[in-house]
Amino acid sequence: MGRVAVIGTGVIGASWVSQCLARGLDVTATDPAPGAEARLRETVARHWPILEQIGLAPGASPGRLTFVAEPEEAAAQADFVQENGPERLEIKHETYRRLDAAAAADVVLATSSSGLTPSAIQAACRHPGRVVLGHPFNPPHLVPLVEVLGGERTDEGAVAAAMAFYQNLGKRPIRLRRELVGHVANRLQAALWREAFHLVGTGAA
Repeated sequence: MGRVAVIGTGVIGASWVSQCLARGLDVTATDPAPGAEARLRETVARHWPILEQIGLAPGASPGRLTFVAEPEEAAAQADFVQENGPERLEIKHETYRRLDAAAAADVVLATSSSGLTPSAIQAACRHPGRVVLGHPFNPPHLVPLVEVLGGERTDEGAVAAAMAFYQNLGKRPIRLRRELVGHVANRLQAALWREAFHLVGTGAA
């Protein structure tokens, strides 16, 4: 992988950008929000000192970041696409229709979605076999866990490529066996939160 497209540069997307740059990759990012490019570059600058402490790959540089106006432009140049848009299925479908039309046929389209399944998202694509879940934990440039999962129509090769990509980023990807709303780690966290509130509510703690 030489160039990664990051679609959506909010908290999660900006963290992905920082991680990819720190691993010596070129990044093409896009986000429609006003002022998104300036905020992204400021965020990368804030993240960079700790990434330097962790250790940068040869050639790593914030200067390898390019910002473009449209997702098609980002996807057309990419070897891997990481999407981080709003958790609304109609927005995902519109985004993936555009990404699917622009990206080369062998490029994996990965979503950071914490609540939507890859099967639901890939329904918008002419090439659904390359759509996978690549769900990180906040902030992705520091937390190593990434949950990886294919949808009903995902090719096994796309899942394997995503696992290898995240491993090469220094992550610890885990392969989920089936689709669940909230995936695995968020469901475990939710159970812990419920018990914590119960203990406080009953006066036990």
